[in-house]
Amino acid sequence: MRKALIVFNLCSICFLAVNCSSKNDENKAPSVVQLEFPTKDLLCIDHTIPFNWSDATDLENDVIEYNIIIAKDRELTDVVENRTVSASELTVILEKSTAYYWQVKAIDVDNNQESNSEVFSFYTKGDGVTNYAPFMADLQMPENNGNVAAGTVNLVWEASDIDAADTLTYELFFGEDATLTSIDNTLTVKSYIVSVLSGKTYSWQVNVTDNAGAKSIGQVFTFTVD
Repeated sequence: MRKALIVFNLCSICFLAVNCSSKNDENKAPSVVQLEFPTKDLLCIDHTIPFNWSDATDLENDVIEYNIIIAKDRELTDVVENRTVSASELTVILEKSTAYYWQVKAIDVDNNQESNSEVFSFYTKGDGVTNYAPFMADLQMPENNGNVAAGTVNLVWEASDIDAADTLTYELFFGEDATLTSIDNTLTVKSYIVSVLSGKTYSWQVNVTDNAGAKSIGQVFTFTVD
């Protein structure tokens, strides 16, 4: 009996050692890169843009590649460039007088792990342009496809404009499911409280207009009420 207990204990120790080892050996995703150029909300004088970002690190010293996505919307769905490179830089020729959004994903090639950077916006300068449309609203709370408690929800967004002296106003759309209704088109604050019911799904959108009448159409976010 004693011999059997010893064998059992040894097996248990070996199992725990292997289990702990497997947890310690779990592959980690590479570090998140920092976007360096174009900087956030930059007005680029030239439309030939030398994108660059910091190098990622990997705890296992796996090979790292970088996937850069450049799009015309903050959700990165209207993509104009999607490339995977081994260096932390890439030069791209883009359209003039256009707002762009970009992100870099560091990819652990050996173990298929990845990490996303922030999304930065920038504007390419046009010929003879004196006023630029504001950037798309950055919807912050609630998160897209997130869950909230019933009662009241504070819709929160951010917005910016290359023309720093411009005054921005916001048009808020809100409604159940995919049905959006204009709530207010003269908002000057970047938040709005709405009432929501349990079990419902809601959508919302914010358009941004500057004092010259230039408008950017916002993305649509949805959330569900518990």
